[in-house]
Amino acid sequence: MYECETCTDAFYNREDVEDHMDDYGHWPKCETCPRTFRTQRACDQHMNDTGHWAPRFDCETCTKDFGSQNAANQHMTAVGHWAPKIPCETCAEKFFTQQAANQHMQDLAHYINYCKACDKQFQSHLNSKTHRGTNVPCPFCGHNYTSATGLTHHLESGSCLGAPKLNRETILGMVRDRDPHGVITNKQIAWHEEENVIYTATKRAFNGSYWECYICHNEFKTANALNAHVNSPAHKQKVYHCPNTKSRCGKQFINLAGLFNHLESEACAFMRFEKVQQRVGDVLQGRKLIAFS
Repeated sequence: MYECETCTDAFYNREDVEDHMDDYGHWPKCETCPRTFRTQRACDQHMNDTGHWAPRFDCETCTKDFGSQNAANQHMTAVGHWAPKIPCETCAEKFFTQQAANQHMQDLAHYINYCKACDKQFQSHLNSKTHRGTNVPCPFCGHNYTSATGLTHHLESGSCLGAPKLNRETILGMVRDRDPHGVITNKQIAWHEEENVIYTATKRAFNGSYWECYICHNEFKTANALNAHVNSPAHKQKVYHCPNTKSRCGKQFINLAGLFNHLESEACAFMRFEKVQQRVGDVLQGRKLIAFS
């Protein structure tokens, strides 16, 4: 049997299949120039050699691509493959709804300036780049940040090209060594460094409608979104606390960026925003024991 190079029709002899492709214009065509070919393989080779492949439009979730953005959009709508668009104000995670983004930022203290206790944001505009500029440099790569929160998240997320070995775990180890009295770190009988493991959701996480986190039972539209959640610090241990003992603030945080975010918000009136920026270097690079006053 001889199959048409374009459609699914098949014929008993070559002459018939060639007549069919002549009649219906089914000879494989270059996606850019007017040339046609006797086989799809020859056509593909031509497009590889000349760079004549037409632009492709990728699905935002799976590996499929399409000849037009409209076709890609129809696919993503049909199978729910639109990527999340609403970003966290601090980290790189994105969400499908503002409610999900807000929940994430509340849980991890990832609002730019937010007090979880009273559910209010403080000085969000006055402490923005517009008014504060970018005057907090990374001591390792030189990139400038608006606040101690931004700098610390940059380092804890392992994003610094000048210090690629720094992350949440290594920074916690450094801080613990210089905080024997538990000024900002929680005292524990023993601390075992958490393994750098990448978690991947299995089909069992799909509950029939959504991909569900088995720890907090939050639901996500795609497996990729669930994977991003379980590999984030969302369910990590709270290892830092607010140093404000006078007012017995008592707030605890998963990462150092969360602690700095809390102090910058001035929610418990422990220190001014400007003072936090002066202290970040002492915490991250200082050699003396950590002390807040």
